[in-house]
Amino acid sequence: KAFILGGCGLLGRKIVEVFLEAQAEVFIIDQNKILGKSLEKKYDGKNVKFINYKISNLFKADKEFKKIIKHNGCPDIFINCTYPKTKDWNKSSFKSNKLKNLKENVDLHLNSHTWLSSQICKEMRKRKIRGSVVIFGSIYGLMGQKPNIYKGTNMSENMNYSIIKGGLINFSKQLASYYGKFNIRVNAICPGGIEDSQGKISKKKFKLFSKKYANNCPLNRLGLPEEVATSVLFLASDASSYITGTSFMVDGGWSAV
Repeated sequence: KAFILGGCGLLGRKIVEVFLEAQAEVFIIDQNKILGKSLEKKYDGKNVKFINYKISNLFKADKEFKKIIKHNGCPDIFINCTYPKTKDWNKSSFKSNKLKNLKENVDLHLNSHTWLSSQICKEMRKRKIRGSVVIFGSIYGLMGQKPNIYKGTNMSENMNYSIIKGGLINFSKQLASYYGKFNIRVNAICPGGIEDSQGKISKKKFKLFSKKYANNCPLNRLGLPEEVATSVLFLASDASSYITGTSFMVDGGWSAV
């Protein structure tokens, strides 16, 4: 049984697909009701269920999350690939960031991810489930951002992103350290740049970004959503039964150079 929080997103949809192919019982948990119902219909006949869920208010989200577990049971696998952000997220660079922006995004993203992951681990322990939790980090949770790849793209380095992803990666290690004795594994997957991850950018600007990114990457390209999804499946499955507390890089070698 797998809970995929953010299952309607670019990466989430591919993770749902890969897990259904692996014959998991999949719960798509997301705020996008229209797309969620559409995915549920698309995979009709498979063991899949959509649950409408919002994390914009963490106190309400915590109560709703407990209800989801009560009504559907505790999962064996928990994946949080949500990417919540405020409307002024694009103003998170060192040049334009505001304290309000930082505070709201840390609460939305870092606090929701850490809290819900900790609650799942607590439930897994209580029910003696040999569980697997996969938290989404990033190459930029471990490394500084390269300013040169953003020139001419209307994109910029993001102060808030590095804080959030760095915090999530270290928290995953803390969870792994504490819950290992209860046979619960926790890993952070750290993707590099992914094709189509900047869907709101013009094709011309994204093509320029892709070229600049590829020039700094040993495999000379961006990653694909399915390459992240299959890596998540590996970390969630018994194929990785002796792996916990890792920062699992899926970055085409970006972090190697």
